[in-house]
Amino acid sequence: MNNYKGLIVWQKSIELVEKTYQLVIELPESEKYTFISQITRSALSVPSNIAEGAGRKSNKDFSRFLSIANGSTYELETQLILVNKIFKINTDTILALIEEIQKMIYSLDKNLNK
Repeated sequence: MNNYKGLIVWQKSIELVEKTYQLVIELPESEKYTFISQITRSALSVPSNIAEGAGRKSNKDFSRFLSIANGSTYELETQLILVNKIFKINTDTILALIEEIQKMIYSLDKNLNK
């Protein structure tokens, strides 16, 4: 078992969730069951899958959950691009954080599979 709370990528993912929740407050209430729900689920999936993978018995399992977490970053990235285009809300800060997390997940996964 790995100490997921000590992983910088997990800590950054927690920050991502916080920033995402701050952003969805700016969306119209009519988007509660569409964009808001989808965006928050995607964001929550990132640190959750990192933590779950860290708790698994093998690096192979951890790697699989990192892949799921990374997929969620791309899903969230797409949703935020749409939020920017449709609602004209600036998502640059969160998109930059997502890119940083994607690189960290890639690096961690690469090191696990050495």
